Amino acid sequence: MAGQRVRELRAAGRDVLGLTAGEPDFDTPLHIRQAAQRAMEAGKTKYTDVGGTPELKAAIRDKFARENGLHYETSEIIACTGAKQAIFNALMCTVEHGAEVIIPAPCWVSYPDIVRLAGGSPVLVPCDAASGFKLTPDQLERAITPRTRWLLLNSPNNPSGAVITRDEMRALADVLLRHPHVCILADDIYEHLVYDDREFVTPAQVEPRLRDRTLTVNGVSKAYAMTGWRIGYAAGPAALIKNMVKLQSQSTSNPSSISQAAAVAALNGPQDFIPETRAVFQRRRDLVVELLNQAPGVRCHRPEGAFYLFASCEGAIGKKSPRGSTIATDMDFTLHLLDAANIAVIQGDAYGLSPFFRISFADSEERLREGCRRIRLACEELA
Repeated sequence: MAGQRVRELRAAGRDVLGLTAGEPDFDTPLHIRQAAQRAMEAGKTKYTDVGGTPELKAAIRDKFARENGLHYETSEIIACTGAKQAIFNALMCTVEHGAEVIIPAPCWVSYPDIVRLAGGSPVLVPCDAASGFKLTPDQLERAITPRTRWLLLNSPNNPSGAVITRDEMRALADVLLRHPHVCILADDIYEHLVYDDREFVTPAQVEPRLRDRTLTVNGVSKAYAMTGWRIGYAAGPAALIKNMVKLQSQSTSNPSSISQAAAVAALNGPQDFIPETRAVFQRRRDLVVELLNQAPGVRCHRPEGAFYLFASCEGAIGKKSPRGSTIATDMDFTLHLLDAANIAVIQGDAYGLSPFFRISFADSEERLREGCRRIRLACEELA
């Protein structure tokens, strides 16, 4: 609904500023682009192995060992057309009618729909700002039933930016050890975007006894500014990976051969630009938190990772706009921002938790300042 309204306003000539992008605003680093160019010139433009080239699988294996202390055989690794396909493949291969998948909310919008498409039931567990938008061990224990097939963890989280600490992951792992029928899907796509010197951890790293029922998903989209290249990957039990490859062979077949060559350069090449871009994102985060908290009715939690802010608009609920409409939901709030200030954000309801809204700070400081100014002015209109 909000997206449709944005299109209508832009078609009418309105200057709508969108702070919704789920991708870095930086260019893909030069050495990665050059690797793609060399691959094309070398004729690497043919089909590859469905689950990824040997070179890419080796780079993924080395990445997991180097950065996460996780050791996999190539038979336990798959490369996909984006991390989303890895998640899709895994759930389609394992979720049957009546199976449940526990998803802490707020969550990425695709998770529940993929579960439903596979025939399962998403079990959304609300994790509010008081808990830092994080799943607690007690919540996890209460959510597990005999029908639970997966727990889906995303840290750093989209949309909240929450980062699960080692102690918090340890506590969740203790619960999972008591329920051996529950598998863990760790979506680590924002791994390198963790702020304030926090530590990133992933479940199989914290508790090795969970390794054989954990699928660890990652990709090159966020850290390497390669969203359009569409390369994700996963590592987990060989039997599951084999079935994921089989499914992929009947859907998309192999990921782009050129993109795979670029991903090898990303994973094996220089990593020094990652701290630099992380520092830029952290400065933008601090700027937007400061400015948003000046808007009446808005309360902004400081995210620990990713490049999103999940701000509360609870203080605006029940107020009226100058046009006479009442702000009853976070969708109403985002539509008010569109109509009153030409600013596009995404309502919290889309992520399973209200009344909030998501802003991406993967944009220039100038546009972020202007966006926050528009939000403040729109909030000041509400009575």
